[in-house]
Amino acid sequence: MKLETVIEEWLVFKKISIKESTYFRYIYIINQYILPYFQNMDMEQLVQYDFNRYVENLLKFLSPISAKNVLGIFKSILKFSQKKYNFRFNFDFIAIPKSHTEELRVLSKTEKKKLEKYCEKSNTLRDIGILICLYTGLRIGEICALKWDCIDLDKHCIRVKKTMQRIYNKNDKKSVVKEDIPKTQKSIRSIPISTKLYNILKPIKKNFSKNCYFLTGSETNYIEPRNYQYMFKKCLEECKIKNFHFHQLRHTFATDCINVGMDTKSLSEILGHATVKVTLDKYVHSSFYAKKKYLERL
Repeated sequence: MKLETVIEEWLVFKKISIKESTYFRYIYIINQYILPYFQNMDMEQLVQYDFNRYVENLLKFLSPISAKNVLGIFKSILKFSQKKYNFRFNFDFIAIPKSHTEELRVLSKTEKKKLEKYCEKSNTLRDIGILICLYTGLRIGEICALKWDCIDLDKHCIRVKKTMQRIYNKNDKKSVVKEDIPKTQKSIRSIPISTKLYNILKPIKKNFSKNCYFLTGSETNYIEPRNYQYMFKKCLEECKIKNFHFHQLRHTFATDCINVGMDTKSLSEILGHATVKVTLDKYVHSSFYAKKKYLERL
């Protein structure tokens, strides 16, 4: 039995339980990083194969985190073959690349004020969208999919129901923009609106119907994440803020919440994380000032 056969069966099995975007990401990784290395190899040969040679090869052109992700997919395929065809692989002897999580940069107080001032002065829907993300932690795909019917000013909340992303379909050799439900059930959530954000949104809501995309004010036209990231970059240039990515607005929001005393459970629910551990590991770090403040109490 060829590895390609097992991969095809694994993809059919996985397709039922995963999002379309995840399915096409798996196909891309398999075609890019697995099949070229194990082309035409029999499963019997793989059982005897030293996978650490493969790990070493991956690390020549991938970061440890990316290599670890590829290995995760490959191990899932091999475990599938174990259960279905009784092939036996010893995963204990596969070395997993050690990755070091780098602390993401957040906006300084000065940078944050610059960005807020610029967006408030501009007062365009696109720039107000930046403020929404800065005050709520929305992901870029979530703000691009946000419509006015999910902004409830009476209850002072934003309901996150959809996300938007561009998916590349290798079979059709083209990419398409897709609106879909968020990746996890926890990502479908209600986020409270602060008084500051309420006062920004209240005067403009009457100008749009509930079916309008927030960023465009149109029922049919939208801004996809890739283009919104480009617009955000232009905004940063105007504010003279360097080396900052849109997703770090979310990181800035999370860090600010922790620094004003929000409990991690509440923050985790606002961010739409599956577990509190994800919030702690991925987004939340205390500032040097906060550490010093607590040490002074000793």
